[in-house]
Amino acid sequence: MRYSFSRRRNRFASVIATVSMLGMVLGVASLITVLSIMNGFAGELRERILALVPHGFVVAQEGRVDGWTELAGQLAAQPDVLAVAPYLADKVILASRGTARGANLTAIDVERQAGVSGVGDAMVAGTLAELEQLPFSIVLGAALARGLGVAPGDSLEVTLPSLTVTPLGTFPRSKRLHVVGLFAVNAQPDSYQAYVSLATGQRLFGAGDTVDGLQLRTGDLMTAPHQLAALAAGLPPGVQVRDWTQTQGSLFRAVKMEKIMVGLLLLSVVAVAAFNIVSTLVMAVAEKRGDIAVLRTMGARSGEIMAIFLAHGLGLACTGIGVGAVLGVALASHIARLTAMLEQWFGVKLFDPSVYFISELPARLQGQDVAAVIVASLLLSLLASVYPAWRASRIAPAEVLRYE
Repeated sequence: MRYSFSRRRNRFASVIATVSMLGMVLGVASLITVLSIMNGFAGELRERILALVPHGFVVAQEGRVDGWTELAGQLAAQPDVLAVAPYLADKVILASRGTARGANLTAIDVERQAGVSGVGDAMVAGTLAELEQLPFSIVLGAALARGLGVAPGDSLEVTLPSLTVTPLGTFPRSKRLHVVGLFAVNAQPDSYQAYVSLATGQRLFGAGDTVDGLQLRTGDLMTAPHQLAALAAGLPPGVQVRDWTQTQGSLFRAVKMEKIMVGLLLLSVVAVAAFNIVSTLVMAVAEKRGDIAVLRTMGARSGEIMAIFLAHGLGLACTGIGVGAVLGVALASHIARLTAMLEQWFGVKLFDPSVYFISELPARLQGQDVAAVIVASLLLSLLASVYPAWRASRIAPAEVLRYE
């Protein structure tokens, strides 16, 4: 530290050492903060979207599932399965007051559905129970209802992807439904998801007593794919198991890949700061050539000389990494409070809930991310320090002292 920042030393070399260390602080702090924010966004996305998504599905390999009550009882008896619920689902067109929207219409058994998804807890108007009480009623996502301009008590037209043959010709099957409730999870399903009762859905889709499949809930969302894969071996022929990663996994894989790519881009900031250490060490070696030669003539080995300059470079890096890690952890832990202060000072709303579905910047600090950033930064700093240190160890004492 004395040789890096001493005022009696070359001022330019001290500036380079300071800049490289500050660059390391900035890179490490920004990398930890951004990774924490991306963890927060991924967590919000997972909790809100997967609140409506069961952990798994049992579906027929062809057509629909007949005699589903017996299969549901068999599945409910499995130790890893906490709840089972039937469903029918298809894409439809909803229309009201001259406005039409595409939607995913799901027919559910209201009583059983409470065990496999959290749509009942997300209701902001009405209740799911009203689907059973009023025939041909529907519950909409809040954003979908806004787009159609409807509210509980209104009615809308649903058009299904099937045809009805009449003496006047062939027409798409359609039916008028009454809106009895709205739900909101503050995520994309609010803009396309709708629910009807199972009895209503079977009449709309012409499914009789059959269903498209059974929804399953296990003890843990993250281990559900492995549990359901083991469950599939005991199922009767003609049915198969799908887990949530097959229906929603592409979204979360994209989020994970985005986190990796952003992390690599920000790691380049750390790499630039780390390789600024090369300039610091090169100037230190040039300045201390005479001292290195004297040490060598006193018996110092080349490995010892190399270790001195490696310690010099890593000392600068560790100072920057340590300060950056502390700063990054502090920022990630208080980012929501800081953004709220900025919004108050400047009178702006950084995150409009109607656009981003969030009102504040989420952040989830994970120890493995902090450890990964520190280890990667140390490795980059070590690589940056090796060559100048090796060049210092190769200085020939006779060549240097000849001109002293």
